[in-house]
Amino acid sequence: MSQPDRLLLTVDDFRHAASSKLKKLAKDYYESGSDDQLTLRRNERAFERLLIRPRCLRDVSNVDTSTEWFGRKQRFPIGIAPTAFHRMANEDGELNTVKGASAAGSVMIVSSWATTAIEEVAEQSRRVGAELWFQLYVYKDKNITTSLVKRAEASGCRALVLTVDTPVLGRRLPDVRNGFTLPDGLGLANFSSMKPSSMPNIKSGQSGLMQYVSEQIDPTLNWEIISWLLETTKLPIIVKGVMRGDDAEEAIRRGAHGIIVSNHGGRQMDSAPATIEALADVVRASRGRVPVFMDGGVRNGRDIFKAIALGAQGVFVGRPVLWGLSVKGSEGVYQVMSILQQEFVHTMKLAGFRSIKEIQECPDVVVREEFFSKL
Repeated sequence: MSQPDRLLLTVDDFRHAASSKLKKLAKDYYESGSDDQLTLRRNERAFERLLIRPRCLRDVSNVDTSTEWFGRKQRFPIGIAPTAFHRMANEDGELNTVKGASAAGSVMIVSSWATTAIEEVAEQSRRVGAELWFQLYVYKDKNITTSLVKRAEASGCRALVLTVDTPVLGRRLPDVRNGFTLPDGLGLANFSSMKPSSMPNIKSGQSGLMQYVSEQIDPTLNWEIISWLLETTKLPIIVKGVMRGDDAEEAIRRGAHGIIVSNHGGRQMDSAPATIEALADVVRASRGRVPVFMDGGVRNGRDIFKAIALGAQGVFVGRPVLWGLSVKGSEGVYQVMSILQQEFVHTMKLAGFRSIKEIQECPDVVVREEFFSKL
């Protein structure tokens, strides 16, 4: 993979470039939040209200960005979050995403709603040497859920990421206005042999995805699902969508192996806090018993540093990867991840830190703006 384009120096550069390349249906689907999009905007703005207090006179000629997730070393604490329908952004979709993930040395979480079957993504991952986790929605038909779990396990995925914030789909108004459904030639690839294998085609004023979720996804989902999954698979179970300390405590008590603090990119409960705001409460409740990750609003290396300082073992990024994918395919995915990695290293050096451990053990390196009102 080549070095980043001199005209595409930041994640925001890729955002603007993608805006002119994506078709309206895809752009609105990827970009929108739910209802008034308050949480969508808050995810990014909350990072801006956090300040880094740099240390000086530390030898930062060599920094170690590595960490360990479930017994496997990661070069950087940055992975690719699960997002659906990559072939709306690029003809080869998830196959190019996993290729870019491999070049960047990043874990990729594959969505249940991928436009490429998990077996094909896994085959590509083996060719290029990428690590895959699988994101799971729980269906009303338990046979479908069981099949997804077993296929993920058989394909070599190393963890199962259980999404718990979608008993119903958030009201994403652009999708409703567009009458969102997958374009011709694209389908829910993991369901090609099942019924339905795609979402309904409907007129503007409704969302095909919202109707699909209403018909297929289990709204009775409760804590017992963790026990069921523990009996169904040997994969580590990571609960995604936890925003409260008491829910983190219960997830751990039930046997979860990890937690992702997530508000679904601001696409579910509008007026929910930003994930970086919810992170500290979840980290406190977890008490180091399981790794806590986060996603939502991460747009630069400083954001990653802030999340690590507040206790995250790592962060996942979703929309930035789709922007990279739409602009330059696998090369774009690699460049977006590389930008974030390089910015994280730069931030560590400017802040005076040589390792993830040093960041996490330094009190008050990241503070809210109000910290300085006390001085």
